Amino acid sequence: MSVHLHFLLILTGLTVSVKAGASVIIPCLYDKRYINHVKGLCKGFYWNHCSYVVKTNQRNSGKFSISDDKSRRIFTVTIKDVTYKDTDYWCAVEIDGGPDVREYFQLSVTRGTPTLYVDRQEITGFKGGNITISCYYHNSGEFKWCRLGGSCVTMTSGSIDETTVTIIRRVSNVFNVTMSGLRTDSSSWYLCVNGDLQMPVHVTVDKQPTTIRIHQLEKVCFQTGFEGAKGVNIANVMGEGVQKAGAEWLKALEPTVVKQADGDLEDLKVKEEGV
Repeated sequence: MSVHLHFLLILTGLTVSVKAGASVIIPCLYDKRYINHVKGLCKGFYWNHCSYVVKTNQRNSGKFSISDDKSRRIFTVTIKDVTYKDTDYWCAVEIDGGPDVREYFQLSVTRGTPTLYVDRQEITGFKGGNITISCYYHNSGEFKWCRLGGSCVTMTSGSIDETTVTIIRRVSNVFNVTMSGLRTDSSSWYLCVNGDLQMPVHVTVDKQPTTIRIHQLEKVCFQTGFEGAKGVNIANVMGEGVQKAGAEWLKALEPTVVKQADGDLEDLKVKEEGV
């Protein structure tokens, strides 16, 4: 039976601190040979007596949900409205004709502030940029920042897969982890680790968004009397709809802009930054 146990999971004996009534997301890493297998979450302290509460081939329930990212070989389970009975679980992969592959994890449910927590478990950054995650802790023990299934940074600085990681403790009981020079393949699950506790954090790295210099566009629209500018929100407008609208305005304005605004046209053109 032990032959099946080498591929899973995050960290052996994963323990996540969560406040009663809150929700938590747990990532489960699996071997490439199990990409097309059914995955599930089994509830109970003993494997032989646990019960599946959700599977990838079944509809999600209100309390439990599951999703499978086959490209990264990680399935995630979400447990909502955690209670004091929600303590013992197993991430599992069904094996036809053999014992299911599984790994145990535990939720340490607290009445007040969790012993180790983050502001949010999912954060988005941009390619080439940086993000900072604050990990709040109340226990002693070594602090680490780890990539799920990969390496860890334990000192004040280091790198994970060519992304620079800096760990700073400016105030008591808070470690700020900054990932700099983000790459597309930096998108993954990571772990704040303090002593025997871990808190999963998902990092998504997107391309830099396309932006329009709205203040310049408004200037030329005002000069030319183009009424389409009246609906422009000058305060840091971004988004696909505005980008498309801005491009149409520029297209319509271009002959007039060249004539009346001299060299402003180049500054007004839609610009993709950092892509």
